[in-house]
Amino acid sequence: MRKIVMALLLAAACTALAACGRRSTITVECERAGSDLLRIAHPAKYLLLPVEEACGEARVTLVTGSPADVAMDVRLAHDSVDYFVPMELPAGAEAVVRVEGVAPDAVFWEKVSVSDRFDTGNTDRYRPVYHHTPPYGWMNDPNGLVYKDGEYHLYYQYNPYGSMWGNMHWGHSVSRDLVHWEPLPAAIARDTMGHIFSGSAVVDRENDAGFGRDAIIAFYTSAGDSQVQCLAYSTDNGRTFTKYGGNPVLTPFDGLRDFRDPKVFRYEPAKRWYMIVSAYKEMRLYSSEDMKEWEYVGAFGDGYGVQPRMFECPDFVQLPVEGDGSRRKWVMIVNVNPGCIFGGSATEYFVGDFDGETFVCESAPETVKWLDYGKDHYATVCFSNTGSRTIAVPWMSNWQYANDTPQRQHRGANALPRELSLFTKDGETYVAADVVGEVRSLRGRTVAAGDVTVEGEKVLAELVKGLGGAFEIEADITPGDARSAGIELCNAAGEKAVVYLDMESGRLVMDRTASGVVDFGNRTEAFTAEDAAVTGPMNYVNDFALATWAPLTLCEGGTYHLDIFVDSCSVEIFVDGGRIAMTNLVFPTEAYDTVRLFAEGGAARFGDVTAYGLSM
Repeated sequence: MRKIVMALLLAAACTALAACGRRSTITVECERAGSDLLRIAHPAKYLLLPVEEACGEARVTLVTGSPADVAMDVRLAHDSVDYFVPMELPAGAEAVVRVEGVAPDAVFWEKVSVSDRFDTGNTDRYRPVYHHTPPYGWMNDPNGLVYKDGEYHLYYQYNPYGSMWGNMHWGHSVSRDLVHWEPLPAAIARDTMGHIFSGSAVVDRENDAGFGRDAIIAFYTSAGDSQVQCLAYSTDNGRTFTKYGGNPVLTPFDGLRDFRDPKVFRYEPAKRWYMIVSAYKEMRLYSSEDMKEWEYVGAFGDGYGVQPRMFECPDFVQLPVEGDGSRRKWVMIVNVNPGCIFGGSATEYFVGDFDGETFVCESAPETVKWLDYGKDHYATVCFSNTGSRTIAVPWMSNWQYANDTPQRQHRGANALPRELSLFTKDGETYVAADVVGEVRSLRGRTVAAGDVTVEGEKVLAELVKGLGGAFEIEADITPGDARSAGIELCNAAGEKAVVYLDMESGRLVMDRTASGVVDFGNRTEAFTAEDAAVTGPMNYVNDFALATWAPLTLCEGGTYHLDIFVDSCSVEIFVDGGRIAMTNLVFPTEAYDTVRLFAEGGAARFGDVTAYGLSM
């Protein structure tokens, strides 16, 4: 009876195939309790799976009879459908898909269908206009950033079977200018060894690995019962990869569970390749001649930086010091989760010297330096093979609420690419992270308000009107005798994102507490035992509705140049060429279309105030 009922429910899943005059039909065969086979005659290109994010994960397997068949975890709809995701089917007379863990009365059986098309047209109010996102599904860490033959390759942690974390693949996009991105098919898929976690890629110009001169060699973590480092190579300019038959190429010598995110780079003085791997609370360094056999070199990081934290997604780059072109220092970029001063995940870094064996940090262990002072800047890594430029790309979210943002068709975006450099201030060396110059090519309509002196407030109603919430604002702010001075982005719904200089505390601040939808970052945490006796055992916390800040001491002072980039779900701020960078998500219910300048406690001068419309 179960088989008959499901066959009736699936009657709506038939799709005409005009090209051959045959119909793709689905019938259900009960394999065992909790496991059913969908037999698809004359399969169309896709099986469209209905997803309900509130459901637990079911298992879906394309059955080919190969030992490499892997079940994907999909939140198949039980009561209602949030959206559909495609599973590509092989051509032939029949395709078989195993579905496990779906109740007989689930709406899935009515809604699953086959089709030769999957529409990725934007259906999401918060899809960015000019930031990189996947066409659909979930995205987190950027991976394998590499430049070759005029193309920037951006691989990324990707779930093609839903807009929440899972089924880690390497998604793939390419660009020739760092701003216009072409989505390509996923490059490395989850396999029987586990999820494909983060990693890096290099161009093997001398064929050291033996896969061909100029092959792209990718390194990634296979995350199954353990975390081990693996290799794959591409001989078609990064479009497809072949996994190395000798994987894994590196395992932890002490059985460490958190051992991931390999970053590989060339160290010419030793004429060897080096790999830096996050190993829980430290970074471990290895070296190799052929990128297959790796030798342990040493470790860095235990006790350094923000505490407590866990290291992830490292990078190791050499940068010139501003004002001294002959001087270069090594920078170890370390992403930490938790550890952010505002909660959750963030990016810190260490500056020092490296001699092929040991990295010596020039600052005291307790010194903390942040690459970005926002709440939504994580997993930052740099492109390889870019010559004298060092270009970094972050993931624009925070693990505290990344799965809960008010989006459906996609979740996850990259912040704008940043070019890194070093500057010195008060005896310390810091990294400046300024937006890449290529972003200027997106500028369209320009509205200049010129110089404005403000004591109290001034509304520039037409500055960003009609730009659809995607724009850039530049201004030089001289606070003068004002206690605070800044820029408020607001809309007719009364929502606002406020960026200002707080001169009393010496901080740049962005306040998003009233920026739009803010109630998804909610959690509860225990009071102290003393408080609980009076008020109850739990404390309500919202991890999203807050203000972030950065120390103005990183700048020279007097006048501050602000470059603010606003998109459908984000605000990015760069001060004085990236001496301060701040990246935050926002979710206004209507586009910000009005700008208010304000100064409190005195008069402030806003010089060369200009807005640019931005579009792809």
